[in-house]
Amino acid sequence: MAGIENTASLAAAEADVTRDAARRLDVIFRGGAGVFSILVLLIAWELFARSGRVTAFMLPPFSAVVERIYSDGASGDLWINLGRTLYRAMAGFVIAAVGGITLGALMSRNRLIRWFFDPIISVGFPMPKIAFLPVIILWLGLFDVSKISIVVFDAIFPVVTATLAGIASVDKELIWSALNMGASDREVMWQIKLPAALPQILTGLQVALPISLIVAIIGEMVMGGYGLGGAMMSASRFADSRGVFAGIVEIAIVGYALIKAMAVIRRRLLMWHQETAERS
Repeated sequence: MAGIENTASLAAAEADVTRDAARRLDVIFRGGAGVFSILVLLIAWELFARSGRVTAFMLPPFSAVVERIYSDGASGDLWINLGRTLYRAMAGFVIAAVGGITLGALMSRNRLIRWFFDPIISVGFPMPKIAFLPVIILWLGLFDVSKISIVVFDAIFPVVTATLAGIASVDKELIWSALNMGASDREVMWQIKLPAALPQILTGLQVALPISLIVAIIGEMVMGGYGLGGAMMSASRFADSRGVFAGIVEIAIVGYALIKAMAVIRRRLLMWHQETAERS
């Protein structure tokens, strides 16, 4: 019997090692596939730009764009523009996150508030809010307050809808159990509804974050001033194609970094949730 038990335990240990190795290989393969596709794209860009089929003005080589990014970083212009863009995007995102979660929670609790805001959310969510940029310029001018305002106006809608959907999907038995145990409406909201709705709220925030960056850059392109969008438009006016493509690469890197950072935050906040357990 002891020999059989030892054999079974060894088989179970080997199975665990095999599963761990397969999981690690899967993670490496998925990460490597993403890096490989980007490398292929960059190599194709470099080769095509140097093939002579297009001019350096139409498509500068990737190596020349990297040199321009390095030059902007050494001069300090890159960090000034990057800082201004991140400030506007993140300020608008934070305001939209706090306001959207608050409004969504209030709409879920109060019928009058929901009656008033529900048609506004339903009409405003699918429409391109960037169309209101001329109105915001007329009202607030060309300063940071107008650029942040358009970010908030555009990013708040997915947060509100995600909060509403998340709270509506909370298991009613949990709410009834808490109420029967004497919990107040406020305690139910803070201790039951919002924690249970957190995965969907974070999904709304993950949607709102790239929107914030995109709208901030568009606002800089239209209104001018420091920022990655403003630098791209300034380079375009002076026919500086390397500067334009450098801005595209910089925006892509910043957007990727923000999305990855938000994914890490999601995993940290949902350590207790089933989706994190399944991934691990």
